[in-house]
Amino acid sequence: MSRALIAILRGITPPDAAAMADALIDVGIDRIEVPLNSPDPFDSIAEMLRAADGRGTIGAGTVLSPDDVLRLQRIGAQMVVSPDMNPRVIVATKQAGMLSYPGVMTPTEAFAALKNGADGLKFFPASLVGPAGLKAMGAVLPKGTETYAVGGAGPENFAEWFAAGVTGFGIGTGLYVPGRSVADVTARARDIVAAYDAGKNG
Repeated sequence: MSRALIAILRGITPPDAAAMADALIDVGIDRIEVPLNSPDPFDSIAEMLRAADGRGTIGAGTVLSPDDVLRLQRIGAQMVVSPDMNPRVIVATKQAGMLSYPGVMTPTEAFAALKNGADGLKFFPASLVGPAGLKAMGAVLPKGTETYAVGGAGPENFAEWFAAGVTGFGIGTGLYVPGRSVADVTARARDIVAAYDAGKNG
């Protein structure tokens, strides 16, 4: 089962990338992004793609330009996540055959993202939108729109977000910060997966 959970590994380095990806996939988080403001992010993504060997969806976050999209396509990345809603990035991502998750906060941005081909919407920072804001926008978004809460969503409030209609979550510092061991991240990932499953089935 692939859960709608995206691990955000900001700051990870290539020597740690493969082991971290392998551990996360084994625990049940098989969607992983390396933000491009991490050290040597393209190398880390390439290492993760090799480790995953088709078992997950690996890509980049903080993708701000079509040039970055093309570089990601060349290394075989599968997903592009952005903090903003840039139509050029969305279109380039879809032309490259990758999944597109742009950052939005308003109905205008949400509809513009979908019009340009986004596969799902990253509500960021989710703490400012809140479950109530997401629920209100959900009333007008096309049925079946994938929505991810990122920034302010975690195991402690998954159930509240699910009740508001969210599809999934992106988890950053609650899961990983540079220097955190594979064992520590694995334990946190287990808790996140358990809370996700409980919230989704609750």
